[in-house]
Amino acid sequence: MFPGPKRSTIHAIGHVLREFTTSSPARFAILVFGSLILIFTALLSLPAAAADGQVTQLADALFTAVSTICVTGLVSVDMATHWSPLGNVIIFVGVNIGGMGVLTLASILGLVISKRLGLRAKLIAAGDTNPMRAHGGPVNEGQTVRLGEVGQLLRTVALSTLVIEGTIAVLLYPAFVLARVDPLVALWEAPYYAAMSFTNTGFTPNPGGLEPFADDYFILSVLMVSVFLGSIGFPVIYSLSRHFLHVGRWSLHTKLTLITTTLLFVAGALAFLGLEFNNPGTFGSMDAWDTTFQAFFLSAMTRSGGFSVVDVGELNGSSLVVGSMLMFVGGGSASTAGGIKVTTLAVLALAVWSEARGRPSVEAFGRRIPSDVQRVALSVVAWGATIVALSTITIAQITKAPIAEVLFDVISAFGTVGLSTGLTENLSDPATYVMALTIFMGRIGTVTLAAAVAATSRSQLYSLPVERPIVG
Repeated sequence: MFPGPKRSTIHAIGHVLREFTTSSPARFAILVFGSLILIFTALLSLPAAAADGQVTQLADALFTAVSTICVTGLVSVDMATHWSPLGNVIIFVGVNIGGMGVLTLASILGLVISKRLGLRAKLIAAGDTNPMRAHGGPVNEGQTVRLGEVGQLLRTVALSTLVIEGTIAVLLYPAFVLARVDPLVALWEAPYYAAMSFTNTGFTPNPGGLEPFADDYFILSVLMVSVFLGSIGFPVIYSLSRHFLHVGRWSLHTKLTLITTTLLFVAGALAFLGLEFNNPGTFGSMDAWDTTFQAFFLSAMTRSGGFSVVDVGELNGSSLVVGSMLMFVGGGSASTAGGIKVTTLAVLALAVWSEARGRPSVEAFGRRIPSDVQRVALSVVAWGATIVALSTITIAQITKAPIAEVLFDVISAFGTVGLSTGLTENLSDPATYVMALTIFMGRIGTVTLAAAVAATSRSQLYSLPVERPIVG
């Protein structure tokens, strides 16, 4: 038995931890993510996880664990040569855990074991599918997924992950064999690429990454479709699975996600096409068809996919800015993609449009978007911009690297994209830790992070006098 004072200290620490984790789903999410990162850091530090049988340096093991659990794809070591088969299996498992969402996966396991979900489990899982629930207080208006539908959503998450990744792997296997990949090697690389594309991670297990398949449009197209399905979000997949042919019954979230995603995909491709068509380091040596296809592929991957055929470091500065903007926006809410999310951009764009037209409320598709959603969208952008700015300043000061390269890689980290100008792989240990923290904050979400800091559900039962400051 512990002595009295020591026992009371341990009891006090346990009480603080319980209070921290049970006060809000946001804090619980951060604890679970952090714990998983530490576990995978330890696993990747094992000598058996490295191809040379040596212990991987702490900075590299931690960064790879963060990039894996946060489905980012940025690397500090050569993924094709550094890790052993065991290390690759650890990364494969971690990516799927992070892709489905840690809280969602925990809820799925609880559903499988107990055959039912309690109210607390539903609230935790719902917080993973709708960040606004992370505040801990009441959430007004209709939800993307109601609490009564959480169990069905969890089944959709598990089933869609298995079915989509399995289908992608089946499509990729014969294509890899035809591309002269050894049939036994292809048995591993096909499901690996399927997982990395659907989870929007972008790790590649083979030397050269996608370079050997740069002219294989079937493989690249399959990867694009997989990235798209992973980036739209599980609530959208759930909505489409129920009302695929009935557009009128789609939720507002589903409509905004699909429309904004499509517009950004096309706009990004047109921008890259116009900016890079005569760049000899990227599209300049390609014909018109190749240039067009690669522009669309690059646009899809900058949204969060992370795969690249062209050398990102060879892109024009103007293209790096476009790519940074696309990465900052990212994909859909409750998806495997990162960024501030396409619905955040859509809500802010609709608010600006309504203000320009003098409308008293923000409306879309016959629905009114409440002011609290608009405030959350604004806070997401503000938190995201602050994180990116602080990380960029810190890493630029440590590395003295060109600011354009630092900014691109930092936004790629925040948006959990995985594209790099080549800077990340050569960072010093202190800069690597800063980049890992940026990935972590980008993955858990700015709303979740803010809610975890505040974590209060107390209601304010009074209102202060109104006074209007001058804005603009």
